[in-house]
Amino acid sequence: MRPRKRRVKKRRVKNDARREQTRIPPEVRTVRKLRIGVVGCGRLGGFHSQKLAAMKDVELVAVVDPVSERAERLAAECGTTALSEPLALIGKVDAVVIAASTSAHHALARPFLEAGIHVFVEKPITVTGEQAEELVSLADENGLVLQVGHVERFNPAFQAVLPYVDSPKFIEASRCGPFTFRSMDVGVVLDLMIHDIDLVLSLVRSRPVQVDALGVSVLGGEEDVAHAVIRFESGCTAVLKASRVAYEPVRAMSIWTPRSWAKIDFAARNAEVVEPSETLLARRLDVRNLAPDEIEYYKENLYAEHLPRTRITTEPADAIRRELRDFVDSIRTPRRPLVTGRDGAAALSLAHEILESLANHRWDEKEDGLAGPHALPRPAVVPAPHFRVVNPAETPGEKPFRRREAG
Repeated sequence: MRPRKRRVKKRRVKNDARREQTRIPPEVRTVRKLRIGVVGCGRLGGFHSQKLAAMKDVELVAVVDPVSERAERLAAECGTTALSEPLALIGKVDAVVIAASTSAHHALARPFLEAGIHVFVEKPITVTGEQAEELVSLADENGLVLQVGHVERFNPAFQAVLPYVDSPKFIEASRCGPFTFRSMDVGVVLDLMIHDIDLVLSLVRSRPVQVDALGVSVLGGEEDVAHAVIRFESGCTAVLKASRVAYEPVRAMSIWTPRSWAKIDFAARNAEVVEPSETLLARRLDVRNLAPDEIEYYKENLYAEHLPRTRITTEPADAIRRELRDFVDSIRTPRRPLVTGRDGAAALSLAHEILESLANHRWDEKEDGLAGPHALPRPAVVPAPHFRVVNPAETPGEKPFRRREAG
């Protein structure tokens, strides 16, 4: 008789597949397209709209902007509807992408989360920490995906070095570029540096314990240049530099760990990783003790033998499309997105610590000397509301009472 082993094996595979299918939520098995609206038709809103419109499992329901001409132009490009009122999307969409100015993020995102609609919001998540925590709580209470647009997490060069940079001890990042006349409602910390703040927090996974920062306003508004040194409970130190008045764009990061170091060029999407030899890691080589012939040998072979470098070149990738794909898949599966609302709130919290240190930075030795990004004199007394008892003689016919005054 022919053995039945082969048939039993097939049946087992079929049963396993059937059991696995029962674990898949209905959102994945359905063929209905995910209905998404985009709020904000500026530069980033345009990118998001174009990429969502190209996804086969997504229906771009509408784009929304208070400037009707801008909304209509983008709607025509993407083959969708133009709206001027964000709340008109409620009842028509499963999810929204918010790409408006930072100051509007909280007011725009909140009603959608309250209505049970998934939200992708551009970075930074909100202006204040209280606003961020409210959005995170709403998403958690309603079982919704809240994703924040820290797009560099999806940069293939950054993802390629992750296996090499566990437990970093020193991180240095520079993010600079010419002034774009966009995002002028925030300074360079919330505009550019927050990208690296999020990346550092995702790498270190430790609590910041000390922040020292300074910054300068060059063009009259918020800080345009900032430099921060952050020390973490794990012993890691991060040095971050950001400028939006630079002549040349730079998006780079170096990461040192006990066993390796890496350098990332985010713009070129490439990286280098150096993994020292076990001899160096064990401190068994001291170049001060080398004989003359050994010195000659290592002039030619030091790097190849003890500091080998791996160059990583990634394939061209659209990071914005990848983060939107993650958002869609997180809703359908469902699962957590790579960058959660909690991650966005943590990045914002550290950004505010940097801004506080930056505002209090002293530019001279005087106690009431120049301070902050505008290098203004520091007030000896911070004005605050107070009360005083009004003298009846000053106000005839009135009873004495305590009046609240400013200053």
